[in-house]
Amino acid sequence: MTPMVFHLTFCRSCVIHHFVMLVDMLSTRRTITWTACASQMFFSFTFSFTHSFLLKIMGYDRYVAICHPLRYHVLMSPRGCARLVSWSWASGSVIGMMSTLIVFHLSFCGSNVIHHFLCHVFSLLKLACGKETASVTLGIILVCVSAPMGCLFLIILSYVFIVATILRIPSAEGRHKTFSTCVSHLTVVIVHYGFASIIYLKPKGPHSMDSNTLMATTYTVFTPFLSPIIFSLRNKELKNAIMRSFHRKFSPLSYCWPV
Repeated sequence: MTPMVFHLTFCRSCVIHHFVMLVDMLSTRRTITWTACASQMFFSFTFSFTHSFLLKIMGYDRYVAICHPLRYHVLMSPRGCARLVSWSWASGSVIGMMSTLIVFHLSFCGSNVIHHFLCHVFSLLKLACGKETASVTLGIILVCVSAPMGCLFLIILSYVFIVATILRIPSAEGRHKTFSTCVSHLTVVIVHYGFASIIYLKPKGPHSMDSNTLMATTYTVFTPFLSPIIFSLRNKELKNAIMRSFHRKFSPLSYCWPV
């Protein structure tokens, strides 16, 4: 099994989790228990970090396939892939558990209204009080920035070597065919980090809370649905089926009267 297959399995798990959150968001009930809030935060942390780790592994998979093709079946064997993916899930779960426990050990006072559609960590930290709040907030920010950005740095480094290898291929057709194997992964990376950058790096404004909530909703709910679609489009049989369905719907006469 390749890392892409594991990633699609991961996305399926994300879809189920985020579908449950979407149902909760659309329901008339606007309250959540302490335990449910902690569980929601834990799974959000776990899925976010695991997603970044898996994207990094897929970048390494593309690097090995293009830069060291003769060693690919040794370095990316099924057992090796399983270990890398297990490491990603374990790391994401540990970071998610530790971050959630640290946040929920804080003292909360004043308002109990979370200005978000889920138990978002930074929305929850605004309700915390006490001397430890500032240091915990700084620690959470460092973890949330350093882990994904470290993965992004390694992905970029992988593609630096990939591009250098592709440029040494003599034929244009060979370069195009080789680079096309990376398009799906690059698209998912751009979507993942692009949405995250827009949400967390854009300047504050008078309506920034509402816009951030809207962008976070879009990122959290729809990104897991996009990833399987993007990777599935590499499948020629699926693309041909989509094209046949499209032509059958919009050009029915072409199927009745072949030229």
